[in-house]
Amino acid sequence: MKLRLSGAALSAALLASAAIPASADPVFNRIAVFPVNENLPVDMDAMSATSAEIITATEDGNMLVYSDSPLEAVGFIDIKDPRAPKPAGIVKLDGEPTSVAVSGAKAFVGVNTSESFTAPSGFLGVINIASKTVEAQCDLGGQPDSVAVSPDGSIVAIAIENERDEDLNDGEIPQMPAGDLVIISLKDGAADCATTKHVAMTGFEELTAPSDPEPEFIDINDENEIVVTMQENNGIAIVDGNTGAVKAHFSAGTVDLTGIDTEKDGKLDFTGSLNDVPREPDTVKWLDNDRFVIANEGDYKGGSRGFSIFSDAGELLHEAGSSFERAVAAIGHFPDKRAGKKGVEPEGLIVGQYGDTNYLFVMSERGSVVGVYNDNVQDAPELVQLLPSGIGPESGVAIPARNLLVTANEEDLGPDGGVRAHVMLYAYEEGEADYPQIASDVSRDPLIGFGALSGLAADPADASKLYAVNDSFYSGQPSVFIIDASKKPALITDAIRVTRNGEPAEKLDLEGVAVDGKGGFWLASEGNPDKDVSHAVLHIDGTGEITETIDLPEELLANQTRFGMEGITTVGEGDDLTLWMAVQREWADDAKGFVKLLAYTPATGAWGAVSYPLETPEKGWMGLSEITVNGDNVYIVERDNQIGAAAKVKKLFKVSLADMKPAAIGSELPVVEKQEVVDLLPLMKSATNGYVVDKIEGFTIAADGTAYAVTDNDGVDDSSGETLFFTVPMKM
Repeated sequence: MKLRLSGAALSAALLASAAIPASADPVFNRIAVFPVNENLPVDMDAMSATSAEIITATEDGNMLVYSDSPLEAVGFIDIKDPRAPKPAGIVKLDGEPTSVAVSGAKAFVGVNTSESFTAPSGFLGVINIASKTVEAQCDLGGQPDSVAVSPDGSIVAIAIENERDEDLNDGEIPQMPAGDLVIISLKDGAADCATTKHVAMTGFEELTAPSDPEPEFIDINDENEIVVTMQENNGIAIVDGNTGAVKAHFSAGTVDLTGIDTEKDGKLDFTGSLNDVPREPDTVKWLDNDRFVIANEGDYKGGSRGFSIFSDAGELLHEAGSSFERAVAAIGHFPDKRAGKKGVEPEGLIVGQYGDTNYLFVMSERGSVVGVYNDNVQDAPELVQLLPSGIGPESGVAIPARNLLVTANEEDLGPDGGVRAHVMLYAYEEGEADYPQIASDVSRDPLIGFGALSGLAADPADASKLYAVNDSFYSGQPSVFIIDASKKPALITDAIRVTRNGEPAEKLDLEGVAVDGKGGFWLASEGNPDKDVSHAVLHIDGTGEITETIDLPEELLANQTRFGMEGITTVGEGDDLTLWMAVQREWADDAKGFVKLLAYTPATGAWGAVSYPLETPEKGWMGLSEITVNGDNVYIVERDNQIGAAAKVKKLFKVSLADMKPAAIGSELPVVEKQEVVDLLPLMKSATNGYVVDKIEGFTIAADGTAYAVTDNDGVDDSSGETLFFTVPMKM
């Protein structure tokens, strides 16, 4: 069976209520990641900012070539073995590279050398790939953006944007000088600068500012027709690459959107709508010689959050509307902080034929995900997969001859201790899709959005049913999610909203959840004294209404920090019920390297604790993320706060329940003895062949003994947005 589904019915297969069967048909799965800081010269600071923006490949598909704006260089990656990419060096440039294209043995690079917005300048650099030297430069007379080489290798075209100053007059255009399109002939693979031709894009009445077109992106088809997007102007033009004649120009038009989240408000609410939104396209790619697709990022007044397909005559053939954004949200990748602006921000596009199937790949810059569409369908492309990418996928390249796909992810958070900019490689081969591992039903109305999953619990009676909570990232929508773990991907079937007096509960940071055996839940809320958020244990009924709030005693709070309870579990029942909570990090009265496991007995109101010894971190800090009781043991997730290659400790330990004998708060606490059960780091590395994410936050053991873990994706804020949900092999 080949998976084929429309964006409006993603749940019909990928997110179906039944598990996806094994298939002999090929799928795309990530096989390797390459942090581009590995290309830094040995004499440079390893924390120097780098980026992978526009990426392409040599004609044999063995070398990747990408532009690195902060480094002012073009980088190379050896992918002869695509599962083990290797650094292949850089070429420094006298300016900022904005785009790169390859033809034959040369790389053609647009380089911005502008002194100011009003004095734009730049050149086309020609790099010999084998020798990694700049062989020639052609002056472009302005600030270049996109570069493309014709399939027959006869011309190279450059969009001269001469971008606006967003701080001038609130970014309103026109802002002169105007940009244009440059076409340069290639002779024997080299650029003939003497043939430089400027094609004016001004005077098109349908543009927002006809005197200031600001060309954004270009692509060239087999007939040497150049399609040009003018993003801020919401315009498109078709140019004859051989003569420079403008064959057509038209507005990208507007779109109406429904079922979207339009408010940055700490909750995921897909009931909003927008009308007459300018598409404002960024990337454009020819699908064939008669059709092209635009990624409608929006940048100025738009933000239509999808993609559209046009004929070369300007006829709208397909509009994705809100379907792409909703599909991204259904796998937990919706960036709520961008809801009021451009949502998931489709920016990059890739096209390629793999076997007999023509594929279109749509990249969400803010959702950090790639939609894979089958374009062999007559009426509309069908969404067949969603691939995890790094932070801020900017561009990509298809290498069908090697069954490879590549994305370039520009965000580098390394200087602040975060993940570096990455290039990611995917193979097209037989098997099942590795991602997503957890999702909601996109066809449900309203759609259940999710993210920042921070605690996990099992239903004692139903082995397929799990519960998860979200943390304070979604402060306006604290929730308990119901998960059907028997499905693949695991399916979020419902959400219980936590309320107080019938209204969404405020000032909660839910980090742990445990079932109460009566249809309700115990919740651990991590406080933050700096934000007037209390450390508390909550009880909610089956509707989500808070029925009891249990504040920590003063003798505990006297030594509090913001790193509070990260998990909750129960032992016993009735008057013998004890709640156990794991405190993430040391409080003021803890010895260094030791944290508390708190005990509370609801029947008596008594508090107690034991002391738990932490591992010693190589870097950063060490803390606890989860606690759960199963059988005769208490299982505890311990982790460092490191990400990617710096991550060293993501482990599951156990403590004998018989040793959990709490002492009174304020007294000397007994130190429990822990035993390592599973090193989670290899599981996290192999889950989707990505870099190791920071927060392994949830762990539980189902009624049938299956152990599950889940990661917190930080609400897709400075995060790749990936939520890993996987089983943990362990001996009970």
